[in-house]
Amino acid sequence: METHRLYSCDDHLDLWNLPADLWAGRLPSRLAARAPDVVRQNEGSWWTCDGQILGPHRMSSQYSAIRRAGIEDDGSRASDPKLRLADMDRDGVHASVIYGPNLFGLPIADPELKGAVLAGYNDWGLDFNGHAPDRLCVLPVLPTHAPEAAVAELQRVARLGHRGAILSPFEFRCTDPAWEPFWATAEEVGLPISFHIGHGTSQVKVVPRSWELAAFAACGPMQLDEPLSMMIFSGVLERHPGLRLVLAESGIGWLPYFVRRLDQTAEKHVKNATDYRLRAKPSEIFHRQVFATFEEEPLGPSLLPLLGPDNFMWASDYPHPDSTFPRSREAIAEAFAGLERGFVEKVTATNCARLYAFDEGIR
Repeated sequence: METHRLYSCDDHLDLWNLPADLWAGRLPSRLAARAPDVVRQNEGSWWTCDGQILGPHRMSSQYSAIRRAGIEDDGSRASDPKLRLADMDRDGVHASVIYGPNLFGLPIADPELKGAVLAGYNDWGLDFNGHAPDRLCVLPVLPTHAPEAAVAELQRVARLGHRGAILSPFEFRCTDPAWEPFWATAEEVGLPISFHIGHGTSQVKVVPRSWELAAFAACGPMQLDEPLSMMIFSGVLERHPGLRLVLAESGIGWLPYFVRRLDQTAEKHVKNATDYRLRAKPSEIFHRQVFATFEEEPLGPSLLPLLGPDNFMWASDYPHPDSTFPRSREAIAEAFAGLERGFVEKVTATNCARLYAFDEGIR
């Protein structure tokens, strides 16, 4: 079993885990009365904002690896930094990169209000990280309604000390020329930009307690194929070689095939492009700038060597039910059986620690 520090590159803080007072005092005064708030309705608690239900608050903790592990949880444990750190210690995880608050977006119609709500969450996340700056990394979420708004928030969170940022590729067209200043800014500030799974399917829906939920979970990771292909062939990544893109919860299995297919299609079609013509091979761009995250990967020993260890990062996915918590070390030992120790350490620690500039004490 591996004994080095584990760095989990994709854990979660969902809307239903967040404290009810998170947005209190975190919005501009003109918007304060419209801030997200928790209300009791139909024998449950719900986040609401501007008359719209955003989602549940303190949702049944059955939807949690914490409860599965036999640990008491009223739904708030993941948002308590002391308890979260205790769970990380229990699982042998040194540092955690954390995604939230809703992978399917916040249904807030007013762009100004939504931007302010995201900024409030980002400020709260920085306070959360402050409990253990070398171990906790709640990523800020950027607005997508206008590139200039995304640029302004990215510059702000970079100044505040955040280590990366989340941008949903399903809420805007990432190759729109109007977004070129954003990609230039991301390269300039040096923060990796994450595309996390969520949405992207055309027919399968996310329907709890239905077969469709399983169908979505099976194909959701591969929906990042379009954003990845667009970012490469449009030249966004090639024009900004310092930009680093994270495909969060993408898994591994489809990527060796897809990266090779990108090269094949480039040979056939790039020479005929009149808008942008790649100079480098897509695989070269992928290896230079793209990282993909995964949890348990049954075919890991077979698939990881096809693209090498440098572009992949392991995740616990705490506290989601898919999480390896609280047996992450055993899960890694099973998933990476037969791979050389240095290879495993890169994928489960070093790559994440370097990408997000955690401390250098990897051991």
